[in-house]
This record gives sequence, structure tokens and C-alpha cells, in this order.
Amino acid sequence: MMTSLPTIVVLGVFLLVQLAQALNNGLARTPPMGFMTWQRFRCITDCHKYPDECISERLIQRTADKMVEDGYLKAGYEYLIIDDCWLAKERDQDGKLQADKSRFPNGMKAVSDYVHAKGLKFGIYEDYGNKTCGGYPGILGHLKKDAEYFAYLEVDYIKIDGCYSVPFYEMEDGYKLFGKYLNETGRPMVYSCSWPAYFNDASYPLNYEILKEHCNLWRNYDDIQDSYQSLTQIMDWFALVQDSIIQHAGPGHWNDPDMLLAGNYALTRDQAKMQMAVWAILAAPLLMSVDLHTIKHEFKEILQHKELIEINQDPWGLQGRRVLRERQIEIWKRELKPEDEYGSKYAVVIVSRREDGTPYPYNVTLQAIGLTHPNGYYYRDVFKHNETELQYVQPKSFITVRVVPQGCVVLKVFASKENKSENTTNSTTTQ
Repeated sequence: MMTSLPTIVVLGVFLLVQLAQALNNGLARTPPMGFMTWQRFRCITDCHKYPDECISERLIQRTADKMVEDGYLKAGYEYLIIDDCWLAKERDQDGKLQADKSRFPNGMKAVSDYVHAKGLKFGIYEDYGNKTCGGYPGILGHLKKDAEYFAYLEVDYIKIDGCYSVPFYEMEDGYKLFGKYLNETGRPMVYSCSWPAYFNDASYPLNYEILKEHCNLWRNYDDIQDSYQSLTQIMDWFALVQDSIIQHAGPGHWNDPDMLLAGNYALTRDQAKMQMAVWAILAAPLLMSVDLHTIKHEFKEILQHKELIEINQDPWGLQGRRVLRERQIEIWKRELKPEDEYGSKYAVVIVSRREDGTPYPYNVTLQAIGLTHPNGYYYRDVFKHNETELQYVQPKSFITVRVVPQGCVVLKVFASKENKSENTTNSTTTQ
């Protein structure tokens, strides 16, 4: 979360110490997958009015149950992450963080134990500031003590926000120091950093080499909101800056465009498919934020779509990019680890930003998106779930698709090892 906030106590000289010990935790070799509370449940703390939605022990336990029972863990969603507003308003008498006792009556260690007993991994939120974005105690002045507390809780994933951190440019050194303290606990914890979002918001220079040395993932841009406009704004920003950020993503360190919206209030089924597909191309963390007790089956299918998840989790870890934009149609492409029977392999997402009211017929050659293998390519439509629909096309031949308004077509494309010397124009149609 981001906000304009008042001045905090200036960081002391201890941030000037040598930070030779980098993160080096061996985690997040593919983009993290899981559930995060913020987008859907925000900072709802009134458990009397909203017993099923307030940030509480009950919500986390119910969510953990559904992640296992409904197949999300099996699909790869392994982290259950509590965002802001879990804390009490004050630290305890010894200066330690503590959970709100009315909403977490058994304490946060009991919550962590429950999550772990389900076979899930436990994540938590804090803020590099005097306060979190929701107004709860931040970690400034307590970095080492708080790192040790999170290790005691057996945290597996920690997100550190940047509200109430002024001057904001000191966050880089502060996040590095906190990462050092996390390392010193000996507890492996995925480290999600937020200082890039604040730096980019202020047009302040950002050193990605330092960032990926110390963090497993990082928020680059504004918070995602529950709207199609917010989704496409983030897509456009990532396309605009792609040449400067793509090379910094890879196993252990990822650009993070924020949470998945599928199953909430704003996105249609096709818009949710679009986000899931583009996030797969971006090698983005897949963090659901939805009420798993009320989610409709059509959105559950999107979140658990096996091939989109496989694209996202490709072991090469290469972030894709937007490669073509015309007539309110966009094409996003990502190179994947090849399969034995084929040459190079790609995922291609054809996105419609149109509002025609009918599927739009669109013709494109693979050559136009940079695929020029002389032996040609095989391809198929990922959403048709049929391995026998593999078709052959030469780079200069047209593929024809029909893309629904504000929806997408997803293709897997495989380079042929044999030259079939065909001159036919191949096509696929998606309603």
C-alpha cells in the first residue's frame, strides 16, 4: 500500500554499516504463488459487523482450509500471507510486536502453526516506517528484534511496505539492513520489498542490481485496485518500462505487478483470464486475494488453470514482454524452456482492449512478433485443453484468431525440428 505520509524519525547512523551479507536465501526460484489478504479484505477489523471478512485468526484458518480442500495448494498456491492490520496498536512492554488480542486470541504463533499443519507456508506483513500504512507499529528502530520475532513465528514469506518512511530515499539502505537481519536468524524467508514502488512514484533513481541482490521480489508500481482500469494501467506501465526491468527478473528475484483480482467484484471472466495470462507472461508472482468461500467456479478454474500456471512457473524464469500493439490488440510473448521433441518454445497472449461487442477477427504472422525459425512452428490454443489440436504454420503465414472484447487468446508455440515446406495459411478461431 502507498500513501503520502508525515515525517518520521530520521534513520540513525547504524544504516551506514557495511552490508556485505546479501540475501542469498535460495528461495523463490519460480515466482511465488499463494494468497494475500489485502486486495479483498483490506483493513477490515470490525469482527462484530463483518465476522467472515475481518482480519482475524478465523479468516486465516478458514482460508487455509479452503486452499487445501479446494485444490489451490495442489495447483501451486503454497503461501498464505496476512497483509496489514494484524497487529495491536502498540508493542508489548518489552517492545515486541504483538497481534491484536481480540482478533488473534491465541497469538500469531498459533496461526502460523495452523497454516503449517495444513501443508501451507506462512507469510506476514510489516512496514519500513514508524507505522504501517494502516497505522500499526512499523519496524523502524526495531529491525533486528522484529526479524528475530518473525523467525520465532516461523514465517516463510515477509512483505515489507514503505509507508511513513521519510525521507523515502533512505529505504534502500534500510531494506538491505533488514534483509541482513533476516539472514542472521537462519530462518529462510522470501523477502518482498516495496521501495521500488515508492522510488518510481517519486521518479527517484532505482538501482535494480542492488534490489535483486537483496530481495526475492519487489512491487514496481501502484497498488492494484479492483477494476479493469487499474489492471490495464499496470499492464501499460510494465510495457512502457519493459526494456529497463526485464533483465532483472529471474530465479530468486521477480518484478511484482501486484495481486490477482479474479473472483472479486469488478472483473468479468474474460478480463480475469486476461490478467492471469499476462501475469503468466510477465513471470509475475501469482497471489490471489479473494474470498475462497464465495468465489464462483468459473474464477476458480482460471486461478487453477494448469497450463497458465505452468507458463508462469517456467523454470527458465525469463520475463516476457509486449511485442505488438495495433487496432487495440496487443500481443505479449514469453520464451519458455524447450521440450525434447521441439526446438524453442513460446507462450503468446493476444489481448483485446476493444469494446466491439463481438469477437474481433485478427490476423498475424509469427514473423511479425519476432518468431522466424525457417522450419516453421507448431501451435495450439491453451484454453481448448486438447493436445491433438497442434497445427503447423510457417513464419510468414497468417494465424487467424477471434478475440472477445477485453479478453485474450493464449497460444503455445513450438519451433519445428523438421522443415515441412508448407505454404498454407493456418488459422485458429476462439469464440
